[in-house]
This record gives sequence, structure tokens and C-alpha cells, in this order.
Amino acid sequence: MSTYVLVHGAWHGGWCWERMRQRLIQSGARLYTPTLTGLGERAHLLSPSVSLETHVADVLQVLEEPALSDVILVGHSYAGMVITAVADRLPQRLARLVYLDAIVPRSGQCLLDCASPEFRSRIDEQVKARGDGWRIPIPAPESLGLLQQADIDWVMPKLVPHPYRSFCEAVHFRSRDAYKVPRTYINCIGNKPRGGPRSQQSAGIEDYHELSSGHDAMVTAPLELATLLSSFGQVPG
Repeated sequence: MSTYVLVHGAWHGGWCWERMRQRLIQSGARLYTPTLTGLGERAHLLSPSVSLETHVADVLQVLEEPALSDVILVGHSYAGMVITAVADRLPQRLARLVYLDAIVPRSGQCLLDCASPEFRSRIDEQVKARGDGWRIPIPAPESLGLLQQADIDWVMPKLVPHPYRSFCEAVHFRSRDAYKVPRTYINCIGNKPRGGPRSQQSAGIEDYHELSSGHDAMVTAPLELATLLSSFGQVPG
């Protein structure tokens, strides 16, 4: 039985994997979908002190259960920061890292370092104007690749503001062991032709896949994503 820990991105919660849950379970997977502090059903814990390190601790707590080993750790978007730090701290529990349209930082980088200057400027302006200086407001549906009204109606009411500090805090590797964990990148290319130029974040990751989906593939292409993820559990790391 393969074990998956699916870590959601900014503004989301563990609820966002619901549409693909049954497909993965049917493939024989054991599934964990933690919600990071201050988000989803844990939104009441949101405060200016919630950081990247807070979220790394959330996932480490899941992995430190005695029964968990050979885990396929999946991080969507912002959670690429989280799973990278987790792999540095606890590589012996992991079989594979899967970056789902995610940030892949180098040591010493924060999320905003990995983004374009335009993205950074936009986030900073939103935090100052509508986030009291410490919260990132909920984005527009189209920025998440949500185009169908049914998807928008399901996702948008569940989103909550995200802690700005977690975008500004850098990950610092403590060892080289994180690089020893096999890595996979899934690029959500939307309507673009397959086989085009790879994203900058996926550079250096040999196991590369594309999904014809918007950014929130777990919402807009849940069966395709679940099928792809289940295939990783059948291949030795």
C-alpha cells in the first residue's frame, strides 16, 4: 500500500483534494491531507506569527507518526516550499517528492524570491491595501485556473487569506539529503500545447509531466491527477 501526504497551497485547505480522494484510495493508497495552520478549517489560528516554519512543522508532525514510511509527499504551489524543507529534515521517511505546479526553492530562497518581480509587487500591494500588512487576500478565480462556474462556486467560498510571512521566509537546507529523495514535477499547462518550454521551477527535475489543466488541477482535473499520482506509487524510487 502506497502512502501519500498531499499538502495544499496558499489560501486552500485539506478539503481541496476531495474530488480525487476516492480515486487514489481505490488504487490502494493510504491518504493524508493535512490542513496547514491558519488555513481551511484551521483559519481561526491565522495570525501574523504563522510562518513557513509553522507549516513545515505541521507536515513533519504527520510524517513522524511511527507507521509512516516510503511516503510520496505532494506539494501544490506554495507547498513546494514546505515539502522541500520537510525533505531536508526527514528524508528517511520519503520515497518521492512531487511538485504540483509548485515552487522549487534553492537554499536561502523564499517564495517571493522564486516569483517574478510583477508577482511580488502585486502581492506586496495587496497585503498593504487589503491585508492589514500581514495577510494575503484571496486571489481571483482565473489566477487559480478556475473557469467553470461549478468549480468557482465550490472553491471560492472555502478560500481564506494566507499569512504573508510564509511567502517572505526563506528555506535553509540543513544537509544535502533532501537532494537524494527522487523528485517529480507536474506542470499544469492549461490550454497550451504539450511539449512546450518547461517552466523555470521544473528545471533540473528529470521526471517531468504535464497536465492540460489550470493551476488547481486537483479541482479541475482530479481523475487525471489521481491517475498520475497513483502511477508513482507503483514505481520504485
